[in-house]
Amino acid sequence: MKALLVIDMLKDFIDENGVLCVGPAGKKIIPFVTEIIEKFRKEGHPVVFVCDNHEKDDKEFDMFPPHCIAKTEGSQIIEEINVNPEDKIIRKRRYSAFFGTNLDLYLREKGVDELYLVGVCTNICVLYSAADARNLGYKVNIYKEGVASFDNEAHRFALKEAESTLGCGIL
Repeated sequence: MKALLVIDMLKDFIDENGVLCVGPAGKKIIPFVTEIIEKFRKEGHPVVFVCDNHEKDDKEFDMFPPHCIAKTEGSQIIEEINVNPEDKIIRKRRYSAFFGTNLDLYLREKGVDELYLVGVCTNICVLYSAADARNLGYKVNIYKEGVASFDNEAHRFALKEAESTLGCGIL
Protein backbone atom coordinates (compact mmCIF):
# COMPACT_ATOMS: atom_id res chain seq x y z
CA MET A 1 0.00 0.00 0.00
CA LYS A 2 1.10 3.57 -0.58
CA ALA A 3 0.79 6.72 1.53
CA LEU A 4 1.31 10.43 0.98
CA LEU A 5 3.56 12.42 3.32
CA VAL A 6 2.76 16.14 3.28
CA ILE A 7 5.84 17.70 4.86
CA ASP A 8 5.83 21.05 6.66
CA MET A 9 3.13 22.86 4.71
CA LEU A 10 2.98 25.21 7.68
CA LYS A 11 2.40 28.92 8.06
CA ASP A 12 5.97 29.69 9.20
CA PHE A 13 7.27 28.16 5.94
CA ILE A 14 4.57 29.06 3.40
CA ASP A 15 2.92 32.33 4.48
CA GLU A 16 4.78 35.41 3.28
CA ASN A 17 5.08 36.65 6.87
CA GLY A 18 6.27 33.28 8.15
CA VAL A 19 9.52 33.19 10.11
CA LEU A 20 11.24 30.89 7.56
CA CYS A 21 9.13 31.63 4.49
CA VAL A 22 10.23 29.61 1.46
CA GLY A 23 9.00 32.43 -0.78
CA PRO A 24 7.18 32.21 -4.12
CA ALA A 25 8.31 28.61 -4.68
CA GLY A 26 6.35 27.54 -1.60
CA LYS A 27 3.17 29.28 -2.76
CA LYS A 28 3.57 27.83 -6.24
CA ILE A 29 3.28 24.20 -5.07
CA ILE A 30 0.04 24.65 -3.09
CA PRO A 31 -2.36 23.79 -5.97
CA PHE A 32 -0.41 20.63 -6.82
CA VAL A 33 -0.21 19.58 -3.16
CA THR A 34 -3.95 20.04 -2.61
CA GLU A 35 -4.68 18.14 -5.84
CA ILE A 36 -2.47 15.17 -4.90
CA ILE A 37 -3.95 15.06 -1.38
CA GLU A 38 -7.43 14.70 -2.88
CA LYS A 39 -6.21 12.02 -5.30
CA PHE A 40 -4.78 9.92 -2.45
CA ARG A 41 -7.96 10.34 -0.41
CA LYS A 42 -10.19 9.30 -3.31
CA GLU A 43 -8.03 6.21 -3.85
CA GLY A 44 -8.29 5.31 -0.15
CA HIS A 45 -4.60 5.78 0.66
CA PRO A 46 -3.39 7.31 3.93
CA VAL A 47 -2.51 11.02 3.96
CA VAL A 48 -0.02 11.97 6.66
CA PHE A 49 0.72 15.57 7.57
CA VAL A 50 4.23 15.84 8.98
CA CYS A 51 4.52 19.06 10.98
CA ASP A 52 7.57 20.79 12.41
CA ASN A 53 6.72 21.43 16.06
CA HIS A 54 9.43 22.81 18.34
CA GLU A 55 9.85 23.67 21.99
CA LYS A 56 10.64 27.34 22.70
CA ASP A 57 14.26 26.54 23.54
CA ASP A 58 14.89 23.93 20.81
CA LYS A 59 18.57 23.43 19.93
CA GLU A 60 17.67 23.76 16.24
CA PHE A 61 17.35 27.48 16.93
CA ASP A 62 21.14 27.64 17.19
CA MET A 63 21.06 27.28 13.37
CA PHE A 64 17.69 28.71 12.37
CA PRO A 65 15.47 31.45 13.82
CA PRO A 66 12.77 30.18 16.20
CA HIS A 67 9.97 28.76 14.05
CA CYS A 68 6.99 26.41 14.24
CA ILE A 69 6.92 26.62 18.02
CA ALA A 70 4.27 24.29 19.43
CA LYS A 71 0.78 25.79 19.70
CA THR A 72 1.69 28.98 17.81
CA GLU A 73 0.07 30.25 14.63
CA GLY A 74 3.25 29.57 12.66
CA SER A 75 3.11 25.85 13.52
CA GLN A 76 -0.34 25.43 11.94
CA ILE A 77 -1.04 23.84 8.54
CA ILE A 78 -1.78 26.52 5.95
CA GLU A 79 -5.43 27.39 5.46
CA GLU A 80 -5.39 26.44 1.76
CA ILE A 81 -5.07 22.79 2.78
CA ASN A 82 -7.96 20.93 4.36
CA VAL A 83 -7.15 18.29 6.95
CA ASN A 84 -9.76 15.55 7.17
CA PRO A 85 -10.52 13.57 10.34
CA GLU A 86 -9.11 10.39 8.79
CA ASP A 87 -5.76 12.07 8.02
CA LYS A 88 -2.85 11.48 10.38
CA ILE A 89 -0.82 14.33 11.87
CA ILE A 90 2.74 13.60 12.96
CA ARG A 91 4.58 16.31 14.88
CA LYS A 92 8.37 16.33 14.64
CA ARG A 93 11.24 18.26 16.20
CA ARG A 94 13.99 17.34 13.74
CA TYR A 95 14.39 17.35 9.97
CA SER A 96 13.33 13.74 9.41
CA ALA A 97 9.67 12.77 9.71
CA PHE A 98 10.87 9.51 11.27
CA PHE A 99 13.30 10.73 13.94
CA GLY A 100 11.69 10.64 17.37
CA THR A 101 8.16 10.06 16.01
CA ASN A 102 5.81 7.10 15.65
CA LEU A 103 5.53 7.50 11.87
CA ASP A 104 7.23 4.19 11.04
CA LEU A 105 4.95 2.28 13.42
CA TYR A 106 1.85 4.01 12.02
CA LEU A 107 2.82 3.22 8.41
CA ARG A 108 3.67 -0.42 9.15
CA GLU A 109 0.35 -0.90 10.97
CA LYS A 110 -1.40 0.40 7.83
CA GLY A 111 0.60 -1.98 5.61
CA VAL A 112 2.34 0.89 3.80
CA ASP A 113 5.50 0.03 1.89
CA GLU A 114 5.62 2.88 -0.63
CA LEU A 115 5.74 6.61 0.15
CA TYR A 116 5.06 9.69 -1.94
CA LEU A 117 6.45 12.98 -0.65
CA VAL A 118 5.41 16.61 -1.13
CA GLY A 119 6.20 19.73 0.89
CA VAL A 120 9.10 21.89 2.03
CA CYS A 121 12.02 22.25 2.18
CA THR A 122 13.29 19.92 -0.52
CA ASN A 123 16.90 20.01 0.67
CA ILE A 124 16.12 19.71 4.38
CA CYS A 125 13.03 17.97 5.74
CA VAL A 126 11.98 16.32 2.48
CA LEU A 127 15.47 14.94 1.74
CA TYR A 128 16.15 13.73 5.29
CA SER A 129 12.71 12.12 5.54
CA ALA A 130 13.33 10.40 2.20
CA ALA A 131 16.73 9.14 3.42
CA ASP A 132 15.31 7.70 6.64
CA ALA A 133 12.40 6.13 4.75
CA ARG A 134 14.80 4.41 2.36
CA ASN A 135 16.96 3.24 5.28
CA LEU A 136 13.82 1.74 6.82
CA GLY A 137 13.05 -0.16 3.61
CA TYR A 138 10.28 1.96 2.09
CA LYS A 139 10.06 2.64 -1.63
CA VAL A 140 10.13 6.44 -1.91
CA ASN A 141 8.84 8.78 -4.61
CA ILE A 142 9.04 12.58 -4.63
CA TYR A 143 6.70 14.72 -6.71
CA LYS A 144 9.01 17.42 -8.11
CA GLU A 145 5.99 19.71 -8.72
CA GLY A 146 5.06 19.29 -5.07
CA VAL A 147 8.32 20.26 -3.34
CA ALA A 148 10.08 23.60 -2.89
CA SER A 149 12.94 25.31 -1.12
CA PHE A 150 14.13 28.85 -0.43
CA ASP A 151 17.37 27.86 -2.23
CA ASN A 152 16.78 26.76 -5.84
CA GLU A 153 20.28 25.31 -6.26
CA ALA A 154 19.90 23.23 -3.08
CA HIS A 155 16.42 22.18 -4.27
CA ARG A 156 17.86 20.82 -7.53
CA PHE A 157 20.75 19.12 -5.69
CA ALA A 158 18.35 17.44 -3.23
CA LEU A 159 16.22 16.00 -6.04
CA LYS A 160 19.33 14.70 -7.78
CA GLU A 161 20.69 13.25 -4.52
CA ALA A 162 17.35 11.60 -3.73
CA GLU A 163 17.30 9.98 -7.15
CA SER A 164 20.96 9.01 -7.61
CA THR A 165 22.01 8.12 -4.06
CA LEU A 166 18.76 7.11 -2.38
CA GLY A 167 17.08 5.53 -5.40
CA CYS A 168 13.92 7.59 -5.01
CA GLY A 169 11.54 7.97 -7.89
CA ILE A 170 11.32 11.60 -8.99
CA LEU A 171 7.89 12.07 -10.54
